[in-house]
Formats: sequence, structure tokens, C-alpha cells
Amino acid sequence: MRGEIFAGLDIGSTKIACIIADIGDDGTLRITGVGTCPSHGYLRKGDVVDVGNTIRAIKVAVEQAETMAGVDIESVWVGITGEHITSRTSTGTALINQEVMAADIERVIESAKGIDIPSDQELLHVIPQGYDIDQHKDLKNPLGMSGVRLETKVNIITAQATSVQNIVKCVEDAGLKLSKLVLEPLASSYAVLDKDEKELGVALVDIGGGTTDIAVYVDGSIRHVAIIGCGGDNVTYDLSYLLRCSLEQAEELKKKEGCAYRPLLAARSESIKIPGRGGREDMDVGLDVFVGVIEARVEEILSIALWHLRQTQYFDSLGAGVVLTGGGAMIKGMREKAENIFQKPVRIGYPGGFGGLAEAVKQPMYSTGVGLCMFAAESCAGDTKDKSKPAGGRVGERIKSWFGQIGKYF
Repeated sequence: MRGEIFAGLDIGSTKIACIIADIGDDGTLRITGVGTCPSHGYLRKGDVVDVGNTIRAIKVAVEQAETMAGVDIESVWVGITGEHITSRTSTGTALINQEVMAADIERVIESAKGIDIPSDQELLHVIPQGYDIDQHKDLKNPLGMSGVRLETKVNIITAQATSVQNIVKCVEDAGLKLSKLVLEPLASSYAVLDKDEKELGVALVDIGGGTTDIAVYVDGSIRHVAIIGCGGDNVTYDLSYLLRCSLEQAEELKKKEGCAYRPLLAARSESIKIPGRGGREDMDVGLDVFVGVIEARVEEILSIALWHLRQTQYFDSLGAGVVLTGGGAMIKGMREKAENIFQKPVRIGYPGGFGGLAEAVKQPMYSTGVGLCMFAAESCAGDTKDKSKPAGGRVGERIKSWFGQIGKYF
């Protein structure tokens, strides 16, 4: 694994980010390159709506990351999200000959995959949630155990075929090879959740520009996925419309003055000056009114997330509470507002568990990109083939296979 290079590509509704990482001499993941390019208007709720500009933005982000890292990349691990994502559970059964072998685990997972997937959907992930061997229940790793009947329950995640095809086209037309499409909240969980939280039960709420992605972990496994078709961009649109300013101005004001929880304003009563456009005069808006616009939309997004969580059987099992991440989590007061909505402990999830240019990506907005690199590193554990070479030379051999039981089915 030493020297192995991975590239994660987060194709988002607000920005496209490319993160390049390698494995250092001490065996840890190191961030070596970061590149971003705005993508406003190129995607809508996770779906590509402007192929040409998306391709251009991918090229810009990748070139920036390559220049910083000093490498040429050939293949990327790409995140995917959108309301078209579906998550369902399935069970499989296999008879075993006294002791569970790796081939038995493969057979039982293949059995669980034997459900009808609509023709307009493509398989993304098959994630085992646990195994039963005869009277032994909820086993995480049955390899080597004795028994007669092996059963498993898996989470099958699919995506709309046309959405997949559009992303693949953009990546390939940008001159890259796609190693694998990865569900974005799954990737983000690699960067911001720790093992204990996944065991205790935790809900990851990733607030991006166009979508809010939810992933529920209980007993160490992902149990539920939901995608909400609204996010931080909706807050920006509300501000732009109600304050009669440009989207760029609204976004800047949101970042600089925004707050999602009005009690944090205390007794502040000052106003915010909104620069006029199109010949209009500047406008003064009370801070309370400004924050009220943000808080209303944030409350709607979090309330929808709460509704989705309550539809599962796991809401009362979230011992570790809720972790917010994504660019939308950076608004002041998001943690306090979320605790008020969810009535559970909430923290903001910052990417961690890596070295190199760590400070460059220790922001919630980079959780998916960093998580894609971490996912790739785990999936390719044991593969020692170079993926690239120093910039200016021949690009290295692309990723061809995944190693390890988990990586095989993710």
C-alpha cells in the first residue's frame, strides 16, 4: 500500500472537489492535493443538468489537485447522490459444510442479491448488515465458525441508470477513468464518523448544496439511507429572493453573517446593508429578519430529516446522536438548531484520520471528497500496484480490482 495514490471526486451542486491522497511510509493516508471549481447551475439536486460545464469544472478541479500533488491521475472514485437513490434490505441463505469459508460468504451474499432490481436502476452497493449461523445471531464475521445454515441480511443501494450514465459520461469526457461510484453519505461517513459512534448508533446528516443525505449506522453497519432534495443552496435562494440581491451576494452574506438559531443573537439589533443592483439603492435589513429567513429554511430541512429518521426502526437506537457535515453544516448555530429539532446530542463532523495537507481539507465541505479517498484506500487494501507517476510522465496503471471481503461488496 505504501506510495499508493487515490483520487476522490465529489461532483456537487455547489462545487466540484478533487482530493488526491497517498499512503505514507507509516501506513497512514496523507492528503497531497486539493482542487475545487464552482458548479452552480451545472447540477440540480445531485443530477447533472449541464454536461459541458460539468466536464469543464471537473477538469479544473482535477488539474488544481494534480498540480498541488505533483502527480497525474488516471482514475477517480466518484461520489453520487440524488433523490433517485433507493435503499432496500434483502436476505440470503446458504448451506455450509461444517465450517464457514470465504466462498460460503460469497454465496450467501449472492443469494441476497437475487432480488428484482428495476430496469431503470443500477446497483451501487451490497452492504452486509450481519450474519446468522444456526442459533448464533447477529454475527459480524462468520468466517471459520461451525454450522449448517448461513444467513445474511444486506442493504442493497441502487441509483437511477440515466443519472449514473450522465456522471460516467462527464468523468470519461474529462479524460478520466471511473474506478467506482460511491454513495456520498457512505463516503462521508468514512471521514467523519468513528467506530464507537457506528456501534452505538448514529445518524449522519450531510447537508450539501442541492441535497441533504442521511445515513443511519447501528451496531457498526449502515442500516438506512435517505436523500432529501434540498440543502444549503435553498437557503441562498431564499436570501437572494427576499433580499433582492444576487446569488453571489446572498451566499457571501450567509457565510459571513448567517445564523440558523435566533437565540444566539441575544439582544443584537443591528442591521445588514444589502448592496443594490440594477440601479437600486442599498437596503438595510434587520439582523433578526435576515436570520429569520435562514432559520426557517434550516428548520424545514432538519424537520424533513427528522421525519425520515422516525420512519425507521432505529431512531431510538441512536445512542451517539446526530453528526452534521457538508457545507451547509458550517452556518453558525446549526448544531444548536439541530439539537432543538432532533432532541439528541449533535456535533459538527470534520474530516479526520489522515495526515499530509490535513488543514487544507478539515472543513465539513470536504467530507465527501476525503471520504472517497479513505473508502478507496480500504477497498484496495493489499493492492500494491502504482496508480500514477510524477506529473509530466506516463500515467500509472488504473485500479482493476478490490481486495478484502468488505471492499469486494461495497
